[in-house]
Amino acid sequence: MEFHEKLQQLRRQNNMTQEQLALAVGVSRTTVTMWEAGESMPTSNKLPKLAQVLGCTIDELFRA
Repeated sequence: MEFHEKLQQLRRQNNMTQEQLALAVGVSRTTVTMWEAGESMPTSNKLPKLAQVLGCTIDELFRA
């Protein structure tokens, strides 16, 4: 499973919309959409907050 698939899976498991995740992480909804489409990746400074919000580790975001 690639990062964008894992991100979408974790977001849905946490019953969050893309808008909610974006607000929690401090990015736009469009940015989350691009992450989930595999068009871009979060910057390294966003990864700790992203993992915290999704209740996982940074490693789990990138593991299959």
